[in-house]
Amino acid sequence: MRVLEELYPQTPIPLLHRDAYTLLVAVLLSAQCTDERVNKISPLLFARAHTPEAMARIAVVEIEQIIRPCGLAPKKAAAISQLSRILVEQHESQVPANFRDLEALPGVGHKTASVVMSQAFGVPAFPVDTHIHRLAFRWGLSNGKNVETTEADLKKLFPREKWNSLHLQIIFFGRQYCPARGHNPQVCPICSRFGRKSLFDEFDRQVSQKKISPKPRVKREDPSPD
Repeated sequence: MRVLEELYPQTPIPLLHRDAYTLLVAVLLSAQCTDERVNKISPLLFARAHTPEAMARIAVVEIEQIIRPCGLAPKKAAAISQLSRILVEQHESQVPANFRDLEALPGVGHKTASVVMSQAFGVPAFPVDTHIHRLAFRWGLSNGKNVETTEADLKKLFPREKWNSLHLQIIFFGRQYCPARGHNPQVCPICSRFGRKSLFDEFDRQVSQKKISPKPRVKREDPSPD
């Protein structure tokens, strides 16, 4: 955690938004889509409608046309339209600040609800996506069985007051230093010191097959067993 604190003392929310509702929509759009692309498309959608009332009045096909570059457009458009209507009809046009009601909304799973709870309402949560799941396994923080297990493991390991910032720090670190493909654990600031042995074994295998160029190995600290 010290490395992450030093690298990312500030943790700005990656997705552009105006309030809890636009954050909710932006997070829904980010499924299987990069934040960069969402941040290009969401302003176009919010220029058309940025409240549940306004969004509920737009035809689903129009929402779909706007968000098409984000992928899964038919499914996401239907969910945005439906959840907007539900917010108007059942929640006085307000995004509910609790997991039960959030996860009852169309297209909103536990991870999306966790992001909204932490980033919109400041409630301690630890949203775990595939990227955090991957890094937690690489660093020996979880056995990597599923995101639910990883979330529970991370919550046990780190102080509750650090959850909201830490999950963003891990995301930022993964993008800059620890990608899914072409990763060299020998030069990664965290994997080089704390990575699983299997991570280095796989890297050595790829080097032997001349898929990756070797780099000087950094001495690891407290290596995690597999």
